[in-house]
Amino acid sequence: MRRYHPPGNAPALRRFCAFWLFFTPRKPDLSFPVWPVAALMGSLVSLCVGSSFAKTLFPAMGAEGMSAYRIVLATVMLMLFFRPWRRRWEAADLWPLGIYGVTLGVMNLLFYKSIEVIPLGLAIAIEFTGPLAVALWTSRHARDLLWVALAAAGLGLILPLQGLDSPQALNPVGIAYALIAGVFWAMYIVFGQRVARRYGRDATPMGMLAGALVVAPIALLQSGTALFNADWLVGGLAVALLSSALPYALEMYALNHLPKNTFSILLSLEPAVGAVAGWLVLAEQLNPQQMLAMGFIIAASMGSAWSSGQRRSN
Repeated sequence: MRRYHPPGNAPALRRFCAFWLFFTPRKPDLSFPVWPVAALMGSLVSLCVGSSFAKTLFPAMGAEGMSAYRIVLATVMLMLFFRPWRRRWEAADLWPLGIYGVTLGVMNLLFYKSIEVIPLGLAIAIEFTGPLAVALWTSRHARDLLWVALAAAGLGLILPLQGLDSPQALNPVGIAYALIAGVFWAMYIVFGQRVARRYGRDATPMGMLAGALVVAPIALLQSGTALFNADWLVGGLAVALLSSALPYALEMYALNHLPKNTFSILLSLEPAVGAVAGWLVLAEQLNPQQMLAMGFIIAASMGSAWSSGQRRSN
């Protein structure tokens, strides 16, 4: 068989081809999941803008009232959409769904109580320590101690260790609310995985119903008949749409089209999105130390998600 022999100027030809390939515009890589990523980021923006808008209504309705609006109205929306009443329920189902719903309702209530007195972005960052603790607790790798150290450093910069009279100190009550909300978020993840495996998509509306039954009486005691004011009800409907219904739909779409590792890493950006939303809607300002603290916690959350993905791939 006759072999091909390159011309004498082959090195120059190769250099020319390399130059041409480097500078020639390439078609964009259409394999990048643009729409799922956009959906997830849209859910974060919607959630944080909804929380910021809810905070503007706290002076009228209180954190309890807005929390009740959010969870009760979102429950109605999800009930109408999923129609879980078509399923045959038994008394044994009340216990797991009830625990799941209580953790969901209390988590939302405590989060609203925290942003009542501390900036939105920092409250989200502090609350993130709950699911981060769950992820790290299930790990057996020494490298994950780095994420623990980063999260601890972030909390150390936020907590008022330097004294309550310091200009850097946050309201300790708000910090406590956010930390306890993080604990309930961790419980919500654990119980949520169990009921999701058992009841599928019906777990969410039924859990929301249980949470509404917990939060609504607390709101009635705090706000009374003002909860039934038509003007505030419209605001509550907007909060429920922005903070629950729309983010849930967008996250479900993203979760079905993104690797779990990618989903978790992008979800770690929520504190940063919350800080921007708080700045735009509420004119909340973070000092450099607080921004650094938030960055540490975001990095810890991203690192934990990345490590988890590496373990699954191996």
